[in-house]
Amino acid sequence: MPRLLKICLLWMMLALPGLPSLALASDAGPQGRLVSAGWLAQRLGRPDLLVLDASPAQLHRKSHIPGAVNADLYAYTQAEVTPAQLEQRLRAWGIRPDQQLILYDQGGTWAATRLFWDLLHRGVPAEQLYILDGGMAKWSALGQSVTQEATPAPPVGTISLGAPRQDVRVRLPEFLAATGDPAHHVMLEALDPSYYYGGAAFFDRAGHVPHATLMPAGDFFNADKTFKSPPELERMLRHLGVRPEQQIHAYCGGGGAAAVPFFALKFMLNYPQVSLFQESQMGWLQDPRELPVWTYADPHLLRDAAWVKAWNSPMLKAFGLSKTSIVDVRAADQFKLGHVPQALNLPAAQLAEQLRSPAQLAGLLGRAGINAGHEAVLVSEGGLNESVALAYLMLDGLGQAKVSLLLDSIERWAEQGQDVARPNPNAAPGAAIAFAAKPRPGLLLTRLAGAQGPRVFVASGPQPPAQVPDGPMLHLPYAQFLNADASPKPAKEIWRLLEKAGLPRYTEIVLLGDQPGAAAVNYVILKLMGLPDVKVWLREGA
Repeated sequence: MPRLLKICLLWMMLALPGLPSLALASDAGPQGRLVSAGWLAQRLGRPDLLVLDASPAQLHRKSHIPGAVNADLYAYTQAEVTPAQLEQRLRAWGIRPDQQLILYDQGGTWAATRLFWDLLHRGVPAEQLYILDGGMAKWSALGQSVTQEATPAPPVGTISLGAPRQDVRVRLPEFLAATGDPAHHVMLEALDPSYYYGGAAFFDRAGHVPHATLMPAGDFFNADKTFKSPPELERMLRHLGVRPEQQIHAYCGGGGAAAVPFFALKFMLNYPQVSLFQESQMGWLQDPRELPVWTYADPHLLRDAAWVKAWNSPMLKAFGLSKTSIVDVRAADQFKLGHVPQALNLPAAQLAEQLRSPAQLAGLLGRAGINAGHEAVLVSEGGLNESVALAYLMLDGLGQAKVSLLLDSIERWAEQGQDVARPNPNAAPGAAIAFAAKPRPGLLLTRLAGAQGPRVFVASGPQPPAQVPDGPMLHLPYAQFLNADASPKPAKEIWRLLEKAGLPRYTEIVLLGDQPGAAAVNYVILKLMGLPDVKVWLREGA
């Protein structure tokens, strides 16, 4: 074939709509619904392609891709409009049904993905929608052309909207029901940790919806504002315990940042059940029922005296309506002086003897009459101390359905007007049962095998250990996370300390200390904060 003819055919394939496009060797072309800056630069001006800038109007006027139409998201989403009004707006942007729509923003933010979700939800086919990966930041970094000249009004478009896609939007009743079923639903919060832990707030109450999983929108991007790779995003989601078979509801403060995880999970990872809660926290907090918000990831790890009294009721237990076991881990002589009614005494020192023997520990718990399917509420001298934390770690590691702590001392319990019981020396011993242990493999490490992914060690005692592990290590003495009365500090304060220390969020955390109890206290703290992959290394001699 003559060289001139080859060149003509190449230009025809690049210019004619409906024909397959040829990418340069360095350009892989669209990846799912993402396109690269290089791919777009080759195609600017094609009649079958329309570029929409979702940035605020002032940023668009300052600099934009040549030919881009400003679809100012902040003006566009102020109020929901009728299908006819939306169609008129989209036609004013020049949208036709035969075009590829390339949406972009400043890069590393949510405006383009929220515009993507809006158009998809209101009936624009997904096959027509694309996101410019890295947005304006990546486009400019590659030296591509930008302009301040206003884009001429395009010819009026001819798009007709299809039926709205209800499957990509979750509304408050369904979202509220989902928070009560965290095994099958994920409430994925896209705000920064300071909002999740109550250090900042858009509205009247700080915190997050119950059982929410934190994955900020910013975590989805690389330093150059492009999206992280699908394998890396999947690794991060697995670390958080998010599975493709779950129904995933993305939310944030007002429905903007949530569009980033929506787009990534739905169109980059092909998770089948992903929706966006458009009203997000604003709708949740405006509900007249005063729906709850949490600051700790698991606030019910801590129980108060009123809760213990209610669910420890002899009547509720007699009718099988309460599934709680009160476990007092103080020494026997202290227990005899007074204890929470119906409490079982299992001294922490006795439990610690079985630290490396889960089968013997299960036998000990069964002989004491502790049901593995109950919530075990641990009672100690008061506060979060090494003894009660070690007991928590051991029961949690053995598969107790739920373990929680009563931080009040017996003295404080009595000061609140609660009954104090004393052992009856003539009472028959409680009935032994089989403790149905379901050990959590890999929680208590007696040796360090190779890590499956990133790992960081956390020294938890007052001083760093003399034996330094092979790997990155942070020194986080557990005392810094506790108030003067040994109760955990507010979540927002704990998060500031973790953030200042540089504790990574998508990394296996291995706790250690000169004494196992020191590591156990930090284990409770990190569980309270919702970090998902935390282990304790039982070093020889510790």
